[in-house]
Amino acid sequence: MSPDLELVHTRQDESFRAWVHDYPHTVAKWHFHPEYEVHVITASSGKFFVGDCIDDFGPGNLVLTGPNLPHNWVSNLGQDQHLAGRDLVLQFSRPFVERMVGAIPELAPLQELLDGAARGLQFPDALGTSITPLMQELAQAGGARRVVLMMSVLEQLASCPERRPLAGPGYDLNAQRHMSSTINQVLSYIRQNLGGNLRETDVAELAGMSVSSFTRFFKRHTGCTFIQYQNGLRLNEACELLMCTELSVTEVCYRVGFNNLSNFNRQFLAGKGMPPSRFRSLHRLNDDVRAVA
Repeated sequence: MSPDLELVHTRQDESFRAWVHDYPHTVAKWHFHPEYEVHVITASSGKFFVGDCIDDFGPGNLVLTGPNLPHNWVSNLGQDQHLAGRDLVLQFSRPFVERMVGAIPELAPLQELLDGAARGLQFPDALGTSITPLMQELAQAGGARRVVLMMSVLEQLASCPERRPLAGPGYDLNAQRHMSSTINQVLSYIRQNLGGNLRETDVAELAGMSVSSFTRFFKRHTGCTFIQYQNGLRLNEACELLMCTELSVTEVCYRVGFNNLSNFNRQFLAGKGMPPSRFRSLHRLNDDVRAVA
């Protein structure tokens, strides 16, 4: 089965993404992305998949994956069970880390670590357990503190001699073979045309399917409906614009692809638990507190 493309959303005022997600989750599937990823499991056991490697995992499982290397973690849970905060994730782009290493000679040891990540690297569970508090703080931190925590995580990985390559030397790392799959063409098309008038009928036609077939196909691959997926991306972009620009709420609404202000407000309230104006004011309050601290 071809892995699905994950679109990693990094805010305009941040250089990398650090976050926590539950299990099950829409990204907890066989997938890939152009970013490096540090992945720590906090609870549960099961099987993990990296390239052509399949192995067991438990709490503390710590893996670094390189760009476009497919991966997934499947916990041994019942069908209706839910596990909060199972995964701690740090994602950063190749250009970002290359600029960082090129500008600071002391970071040269990171290059060997990142080169090895092309096929995935597993580290001792004890190290995963020890950096879990750092990763948890990183997911909540802001400003320069985020960078300090990220560098601490990468330094511990680079200085650990006990690292095990995962995908075999014969594994094909060419991402184009994944990108040619129908679902990834669809996801890329949605992302590129998010601000326009996207209709499910048009995207179904692009995929060469009837609308009913496309609806089932899309739900199977993403875990949500076309409208839910589209609105989720638009709300993420709206949050970024509310946090990082001075655009009015109305301007943000139309910029991200909503064609009706009342619908935008309703969708934002349902997705974020507050209206967009309140979201912006709370974010500014948060920034004020950081500045005082």
